[in-house]
Amino acid sequence: MISFEQIEFWNWWVIAVFLIGIEIFAPGAVFLWMGLAAGVVGFVLLAFPETTWQIQLLIFAVLSVVSIYVWRYVLRDRFPAKVPGRILNRRGASYVGRIFTLKEPIVDGNGLLHVDDSRWKVEGEDMPAGTKVKVTAIDGTVLKVERA
Repeated sequence: MISFEQIEFWNWWVIAVFLIGIEIFAPGAVFLWMGLAAGVVGFVLLAFPETTWQIQLLIFAVLSVVSIYVWRYVLRDRFPAKVPGRILNRRGASYVGRIFTLKEPIVDGNGLLHVDDSRWKVEGEDMPAGTKVKVTAIDGTVLKVERA
């Protein structure tokens, strides 16, 4: 059985890989930061091999808590994740503000717009094919467009 006095730098790196591997199965990015903290402790032990196991555990605990705190309360607010839930099941809403090129003309205020692999009904002023249009709104399944 291994005692705490026999812990070497590479043991911390194995723990780091294990914790980061757990992150694949557990959401929330907690184990990622704990894994990075374990990796840092491995580097500290490599640089200072006389570090006691109590100090190693203290460094690991402090780095884990600080890194999780920094992620949760500082970085998350600065770099918010885009939430696609607002337009879930409303694919047309994701096109609002985008610019497309008409492949078919808009005649009498109605036409068709080719977007990726689908065709959308559009409403707007009459325009010839090849005109760049900007989607300004969506009404059911009809995209409202204006000249870009």
